[in-house]
Amino acid sequence: MTEVGTTALRHNPLNAVTANVERVTYADGRTAVRKELRRPTAETGPWAASTDPRHWNYWRREVEVYRDELRTRLADAGLVLPYAEVDERPDGAELLMEDIAGTPGTHFSLAEHAVLARACGRWQALPAADRPWTSTGFLRDYSTTRVVPWHLVTDDDAWQQPLVRDHWPPELRQAWTALLVHRDSLLKLVESLPRARCHLDFWVSNVIQRPTGELALFDWSFVGDGALGEDIGNYIPDAVFDLFWPAERMPELAETCITNYLDGLHEAGWRGDPDHVRLAVMASGVKYAWLLPGLLGRASDATHSAYHRQADSQHLFHQRGQALLFVANWCAEALSRSQP
Repeated sequence: MTEVGTTALRHNPLNAVTANVERVTYADGRTAVRKELRRPTAETGPWAASTDPRHWNYWRREVEVYRDELRTRLADAGLVLPYAEVDERPDGAELLMEDIAGTPGTHFSLAEHAVLARACGRWQALPAADRPWTSTGFLRDYSTTRVVPWHLVTDDDAWQQPLVRDHWPPELRQAWTALLVHRDSLLKLVESLPRARCHLDFWVSNVIQRPTGELALFDWSFVGDGALGEDIGNYIPDAVFDLFWPAERMPELAETCITNYLDGLHEAGWRGDPDHVRLAVMASGVKYAWLLPGLLGRASDATHSAYHRQADSQHLFHQRGQALLFVANWCAEALSRSQP
């Protein structure tokens, strides 16, 4: 087919695996989404690509996903894995995926978030067969290998920057300090909980609901072993951190998603302990331990962005401050509940 145009799509440009994501338009009016994956180079850093099939950023993982029977498991739960043509090359691979139209998760209502969480529960209710290319240890490896200005958490001047002083809750500093003190305990707690095959980048920018109601999930770069509920623990804070859901309604989103996820698990025959799922949702907030010091380090910048798009700095810091406190309190509650 003859291409007549391309449009760049928003994605994480920091990830060395992803060379490009774009919508392709053909002469007959049809469209597709092209994602180009790069083989690892000598590049280092928190987003470096890996040749290790168990590493969270293994460069070929999506090639394997689109050739796997995962599509059938998802369909049984009401979820869609887009069809894709895979073309492997010496320098990487190209995924040419169907272009799914519908309502993006960034525009979901509370009811639509509930439907997605329920479907996720149905998918993850039953054990999945192991695959040699699925990730292991994602939560710990992703969150502890970043370059972070940890010293700023105890720096009085950093907390006196106007965007921080005027827009973050006063109790956030103590709450985040406690989270960091118990960081390893939180990671161990999540690692000890019941396991599932998880998406591990489960958030509003990676889902589209078709007009027929089906929910398509994208970006399977990290898929692998996680705690049952860990995807929901990622979905809720990320929606607020990147300004796709108001922080003021975060408790409502959290309870809706958790309740519906548990309902989905039960619908598919799961009979485990719901308290273990809630612990995983809350404790997995430790993933964001690096975010607060990172924000302290950028609080005096002239401009700020949310998911690679410029945002109003005061609104951004206000929303993230509220969400960070919510996450810190979640982690504290998880530790409290897990004590014998």
